[in-house]
Amino acid sequence: MTDNTSLLLETIKIEEGKVFNLDYHQQRCDFSRSKLLQSKDKLDLSAAIHPPHKGLYRCRILYNTKIRSIEYIPYTPKKISTLKIISSNLEYAFKYAKRETLDSLLHTHADVDEIIIEKDGYLTDTSIANIALYDGEKWITPSRPLLQGTMRAKLIDDGLLTLGDIKKEHLSKYTQVALMNAMLGFKILTDISIQDIKGNRYDY
Repeated sequence: MTDNTSLLLETIKIEEGKVFNLDYHQQRCDFSRSKLLQSKDKLDLSAAIHPPHKGLYRCRILYNTKIRSIEYIPYTPKKISTLKIISSNLEYAFKYAKRETLDSLLHTHADVDEIIIEKDGYLTDTSIANIALYDGEKWITPSRPLLQGTMRAKLIDDGLLTLGDIKKEHLSKYTQVALMNAMLGFKILTDISIQDIKGNRYDY
């Protein structure tokens, strides 16, 4: 549970005036407000967004009982070539604006570009995205992610992702790694390495 002062977040891609994947963001907004705030009304995200007509932007919406702020932030993707698997019992089932724990985990491992969080023995998400791995036939995404991402939900509905449990010990059987979130879409990573705290390394 949370009180009404805890802010939730939706990050929505806007490119050349087009708003992406809005239905899934609306669904998550409705679900989060219903579960956490017992809200019966609906925040109409489409009515609140007035996108810039040119360029690529990250539309950042903070809300709880109502929309508190909307920002349009020019977007440049983060370059990722090194990742590290770390263990954590972090809970992040709802997309809160405050994410100090996630940020702290990443900053603690400043020797790599990103982290992959292992929970209860299974891989979950990075600090910014859901993950998927290719086994030669299909893309598998963790069935127990930290956060049910909107792009992940769309790709599952489209039949492009298969749910499964992924352990770090089995990374060698996968041939490709992809990250997905609202801004990245579905991005296959190239020329990357994944390491664990024991020093094992997997190159893709």
